[in-house]
Amino acid sequence: MIIENAAVATVDAADTSYANGYVVVGDDGRIAAVGAGPAPERPGQRVDGTGCLLTPGLVNTHHHLYQWATRGLALDETLFGWLTTLYPIWGRLDADIVGAAAGAGLGWLALSGCTTSMDHHYVFPRDGGDVLAAEIEAARRIGLRFHPTRGSMDLSRKDGGLPPDHLVEETDEALAATEAAIDRWHDPSPDAMLRIAVAPCSPFSVTTRLMTEAAVLARRKGVRLHTHLAETDDEEEFCRKQFGCTPVEYAERVGWLGDDVWLAHGVHLDDAAIARLGATGTGVAHCPSSNARLGAGTARVRELLDHGVPVGLGVDGAASQEVSHLGAELRQALWTARMRGGPKAMDARQALRLGTMGGARCLGRQDDLGSIEAGKLADLVLWRLDGLGHAGIDDPVAALVFGPPAPVELALVGGRPVVRRGELVNADEETLTREARRAHRRLVHE
Repeated sequence: MIIENAAVATVDAADTSYANGYVVVGDDGRIAAVGAGPAPERPGQRVDGTGCLLTPGLVNTHHHLYQWATRGLALDETLFGWLTTLYPIWGRLDADIVGAAAGAGLGWLALSGCTTSMDHHYVFPRDGGDVLAAEIEAARRIGLRFHPTRGSMDLSRKDGGLPPDHLVEETDEALAATEAAIDRWHDPSPDAMLRIAVAPCSPFSVTTRLMTEAAVLARRKGVRLHTHLAETDDEEEFCRKQFGCTPVEYAERVGWLGDDVWLAHGVHLDDAAIARLGATGTGVAHCPSSNARLGAGTARVRELLDHGVPVGLGVDGAASQEVSHLGAELRQALWTARMRGGPKAMDARQALRLGTMGGARCLGRQDDLGSIEAGKLADLVLWRLDGLGHAGIDDPVAALVFGPPAPVELALVGGRPVVRRGELVNADEETLTREARRAHRRLVHE
């Protein structure tokens, strides 16, 4: 495939852009060439990108796909109140509901310019079937590159945690199931469509033993680590009361800082914590819309970037961020940074970098994803910017970030189309919608 006559934002180290350029996709699903001016004459399907901007595919670094079935609930609660409201409902999850929710969530992500998504799944009802396999099948159905994490909770309310007793696992059971998921699903190859990470849920739902042994397990198996950290004041208070330290100090104590770790949220971080994350190469999944929806606070993204912390974007679970549009999260991240630090805190290209290379770094895929460079995987999005909503914005990257959500003309994963002219290629949107509604009714109203 040859995409030509498009503006191109490569997001390479020099932030190279072409007002009129091309990208050649090879038969191996990798980028064969990128440059300015007319595309070279060679065989292949030619795509006219006139009026469009070509970028790397967006990378979603934090999500809970099962939550698509519980959108619009606990709308005015803080995180802890929201969780205690929804935990009893999530206890009724099963593989059919999770599969429908994941199909809807991943389909919507694809339509919003996402080509790679992780998922943090940590609710495993005993009679719910194979919920992890259900969401993996949904990702295959949509065609996205997928990094599901095998989450876990083993600290229930009776032991001082937040989840109800029936939603937690035994520690050894959780560790064994996590290792089994890695052995069954994880693909370490450079062009992998499926990778597994280890992801105990949070300091207030997981024992110290599970946190510590999960880190040992992940490093023994050569996979990455993910958890929630420093999201709210309530969590800060919990850590100080239970562990006598801040969330980041606790993470370091249990072996959870390093360049194989990325943390969700990182809202409540002091200067010392930010410096420590930067020194250890620990990543942060920034979820500005979810943080705003729950009133959790505003992450110090400018300071994180200045300290060399890998920062990616996440839409977070659809029950705490009903929009779930990764393209729109570029603008939300920019606005959030400017609310803290003024108009110089972030520009449009920095916001695009968060959603592309920043996310690739968090997932450990920076050698193959996140920028448009020869040899990298052809995970690409062609955004249409010639409609009324973007008319008059000359800089295409500014149009994408500052303007309304842009329609996706074409999205490729490994050179294979997953979205074409604003429609899913591998799944039917009406079917996904019908299945999601049915899952919601089963979980919430029956």
